[in-house]
Amino acid sequence: MKCVACGSTALVEGTLMDNSSGGTSNFKPKQSSIWKSMFGVGTREARAYGCLHCHHLQLAVSFSEKDLERYQEFEGQQPSILERLGTEPPLLE
Repeated sequence: MKCVACGSTALVEGTLMDNSSGGTSNFKPKQSSIWKSMFGVGTREARAYGCLHCHHLQLAVSFSEKDLERYQEFEGQQPSILERLGTEPPLLE
């Protein structure tokens, strides 16, 4: 993994801590209810990485295979990157 700010590979992995209760901070998807998150259901582990060179802090979330399947679903075919940018050359017939 590289630092998104400076590109260095000198990252130190850690976790975010909540000072009030001593527990770790978690990621709660927007669709999850507050009641589920109070009991730790539906939250995902948040990992933190600190860069030794520029001191940038970046976060990552641990998604399960079920999450990946659920959130990567879409209707119809997705346009290519070039189509999204509007720079794809026209197709010749």
